[in-house]
Amino acid sequence: MIFARENPRFESWDERALNAFEDSQNSLTLQKTKGMGKTLIHNNKSVVNINYHIIWCPKYRRKVLVDGIDVKLKEILPEIAESLDCTIQSMEVMPDHVHLFLKATPTVPVHLIVKNLKAISSRILRKEYPSLKHRLNTLWTRSYYCETIGCISEETIRKYIENQKNV
Repeated sequence: MIFARENPRFESWDERALNAFEDSQNSLTLQKTKGMGKTLIHNNKSVVNINYHIIWCPKYRRKVLVDGIDVKLKEILPEIAESLDCTIQSMEVMPDHVHLFLKATPTVPVHLIVKNLKAISSRILRKEYPSLKHRLNTLWTRSYYCETIGCISEETIRKYIENQKNV
């Protein structure tokens, strides 16, 4: 009898996405180049500059990211991001929320990046700091805020598109 875990039809979307991600990483060599003051990621088909500003909070917005937990979180998040082929450009851990500015590739969806950052960091922090287990059932809320960041303002892009026929 084939169990659900052994049957590919029952494989979760996240597992399929991770498998596809690993396959794409094996088939494409990503290169990073610096140009015009920014780091561009390119492969044989595209050149990208994808940046995200991501914010999330502990459950109930409790101020638990203190007393060494914040320092450990700053160590953990870059390692997790690197495993997802992302780079954290800037990070700030406040007692009741986390700000990240990261650069990503188009092969990894942002929801998967956030999910892994939150899940893995929660597991590590709750294992190392048992006080978090007693204070909260889960460390992070389910929600997060994400905004794409570019070098050109939204207004500039709108004007450029509107003026295309006038050129």
